Amino acid sequence: MIIVSACLLGLNCRYDGESRPDEDLLSSASRKLFVPICPEQLGGLPTPRAPSEIIGGDGLDVLEGRSRILSASGNDVTDCFLRGANEVMRLVELMEISTAIMKEKSPSCGVCCIKRNDSVTQGSGVTSALLAKRGIRVISSDRIKDELETGICRL
Repeated sequence: MIIVSACLLGLNCRYDGESRPDEDLLSSASRKLFVPICPEQLGGLPTPRAPSEIIGGDGLDVLEGRSRILSASGNDVTDCFLRGANEVMRLVELMEISTAIMKEKSPSCGVCCIKRNDSVTQGSGVTSALLAKRGIRVISSDRIKDELETGICRL
């Protein structure tokens, strides 16, 4: 089993109420059991919702209390993001999952980069940071095709 950002599987859970389905991933769905997750929904945020950004750091900084997450409307949603990340971690532990495929650029799921001030910046989202910190293999949505071609992901 592999946990996957639900928006990559076509579930309309993004902040804007839409999804970002990945065709390579969808074509593998019949051969592998994917567990769709949306940390922001698991943390109690509605869909649709105001977009959010990590302020002054990345997901690891949020986990360590050095940074906060604010919605575009100015609300501090840090606790929701932390709650969602912890719920995903509980699911990973319960189901003994060792791999995650996460949506790049998200403040929750970004693996290598997140969006800030309408720009892409280096850093991870909160959930991806927690998963990596706990030893879970986290694969960027930007690398799905490479993973499938090399067989590393064994989808």
